[in-house]
Amino acid sequence: MSHIVTIETQVRDRAAVAAACRRLQLAEPTEECVRLFSGSVTGLAVRLRDWKFPVVCDLKEGRVHFDNYEGGWGDRRELDRFLQAYAVEKARLEAHRHGHSIVEQRLPDGSIKLTIQLSGGAA
Repeated sequence: MSHIVTIETQVRDRAAVAAACRRLQLAEPTEECVRLFSGSVTGLAVRLRDWKFPVVCDLKEGRVHFDNYEGGWGDRRELDRFLQAYAVEKARLEAHRHGHSIVEQRLPDGSIKLTIQLSGGAA
């Protein structure tokens, strides 16, 4: 049996953020207060490639705060890649936590298909 799931990403898991950073070969995220152009925010700071300011993950609220000056201070595609990597790593962690295996397949359009094999045999 197959199920298609649409995932709206809320960033709440520290381990998945760290795994996403490793996947994208970014520096380890750090807990800190970051001064963005519009003010300061505290959370798990992720330094995206070629971004002027880090993005800050508020794990309690599930939000990501950032200031890229409409692309002038950072390419939105880097943030999208991070959110995709986070979603994949979070799904991977949850699957393993429940004893399921997971197969990852990168698709030509850049999306990633995850197939979770339930420990009981149904997929």
